[in-house]
Amino acid sequence: MVLFNRRTRLLMISTLLGIAISPSIGIRVGSQEKPDINPANNATYPVGPPPKRVDPLPDDRDVQEREAETDYRISSLLGDFAGNLWVGSWRGLSQIDPNTGNIIARVSLPNVTIGALAQDKVGRLWVGNYEGLTRVDPRTNEITAQNLLLPSKRVLSLLIDKRGYLWTGTDSGLALISPDQGLIMTTVKNMPGVCVNAMTLDAEGQLWAGTLDGLIRVNTASALIMKRMNNLPGSTVQTLAISPEGLIWAGMPNQLLVVNPKNGIVLRSVTPLRGRNVTSVRFAQDGSVWVGTTNGLLRLNPNTGALLDRVPGLPSSRVLTVVPDLGNKLWVGTSEGLAWLMPTMDKARPHFGFGRSVK
Repeated sequence: MVLFNRRTRLLMISTLLGIAISPSIGIRVGSQEKPDINPANNATYPVGPPPKRVDPLPDDRDVQEREAETDYRISSLLGDFAGNLWVGSWRGLSQIDPNTGNIIARVSLPNVTIGALAQDKVGRLWVGNYEGLTRVDPRTNEITAQNLLLPSKRVLSLLIDKRGYLWTGTDSGLALISPDQGLIMTTVKNMPGVCVNAMTLDAEGQLWAGTLDGLIRVNTASALIMKRMNNLPGSTVQTLAISPEGLIWAGMPNQLLVVNPKNGIVLRSVTPLRGRNVTSVRFAQDGSVWVGTTNGLLRLNPNTGALLDRVPGLPSSRVLTVVPDLGNKLWVGTSEGLAWLMPTMDKARPHFGFGRSVK
């Protein structure tokens, strides 16, 4: 009790004198030096400039910043029986008047990433996208069938054979579909190359498919493989077209080949396209051939391979699809939008309804 009173008195005296008391049993007297009360000497500041101020973004701006950049590629073009142009893009499906360029309709689809277009014998429009297949009535723009049980939902190519049946190329094989019932009739078994990038019909009505491993000829009646051409230079076939003489033109990542479908012999590699990535081939009414590449659009003499024209003014040099002689124009789908060209024009012009300038 005496010790406690003694400590209490010392604590009161030291408080009055400004002396620090340790809570331990013994008593220590703090330093008598004057404390440094200048806060500038105690704070630590970075050597570099202060960080930039970040203002909070509005809610709608925050959502926009997190959205993926819009893709303006035009992946497929189709001239229909009525003379209109269907534009398949990675933003959806549209119909335009090729004479005026006016947009007639925009079709609402469950998936807007379009890979291929085709029109069957009775005028119905088939749209292949990355979620399957959709059938559209072009008179009402209504969806009448969709999402068939395909080998894969990713549709890369479409073709109507001479009987009116629909062949659907996917990244996992080839399927034959009845357009009326919307049912799969059969699939091509043991298909080499698997990925069906492009299709065309020869003079006998048999189907040629371009895959990752060359060319395959398929009997359209039995769905059996008739011929394999897997020794092509470059192997991957990206686009196909039949010339007026009935020869197959096959666009590949490094060249353009001309193949005789009767015997499967490669006749030649088109000289101006050697080393070029060929993405689209279409023959015009005047007999010339338009060739789209990842580095521009060319017009060639198909007999000699001579370069006739090179098209400037495209939204992008990466050409994906071409439709000539529609509305007295050449229509070009690129990775950055749609363009058109008339015979009297010195360069192509973009269609402002399908490019980056209009969002």
